[in-house]
Amino acid sequence: MVQGVFAENTYFYIDSHSKSGFLIDPGAQAGLIYDAIQQNGWNIEKILLTHGHFDHLGAAELLREKLVAPIYIYPLDAPYLTDPYLNLSAQYQPITVPHYEELYDGEIIRLKANSGFYLKVIHTPGHTPGSVTYYSPEESAAFVGDLLYQHGPGLTNFPGGNPSELEKSIVSKILTLPDDTVLLSGHSSPITVASERQMLL
Repeated sequence: MVQGVFAENTYFYIDSHSKSGFLIDPGAQAGLIYDAIQQNGWNIEKILLTHGHFDHLGAAELLREKLVAPIYIYPLDAPYLTDPYLNLSAQYQPITVPHYEELYDGEIIRLKANSGFYLKVIHTPGHTPGSVTYYSPEESAAFVGDLLYQHGPGLTNFPGGNPSELEKSIVSKILTLPDDTVLLSGHSSPITVASERQMLL
């Protein structure tokens, strides 16, 4: 957990064999995140964003520079990276992320160090138009950003939010994953698909 304006869960998804991996949603406290990477001897190949809100990307640009690792986001949320109004940072300290690459629905993101270690991109709009989930079938884990939480669905009252899209994403793309899949969200403790289904349906 990192603490900026809001507390937010930043995730490391690391291959234990190569010690390489992905950094997901570095929301704040770049120094804390960087120190953890250095202390563990990890090599971060890519910085992955689930969506474009500032509490999920506040440390991304600085870490991109320090780690020499590109930032990735779904195209529909790319405008959020350079617009403090859209990314919600305007009312605090405006944040922009000028350097990024795009990824797409269904894309498989593999490690260079170990091609068998990967995440699948699932476009799950609703919280924002370009929100995505990063899914690991091998580890039965899904990084869902702010699509949903332990206590229910994510919020849709921000620019680009859409309640019907959110519900569709959850029901058709998340609750259809295997029951034991652990859902790792931006602002709550983990919960399994089976438990989330029982709560929502």
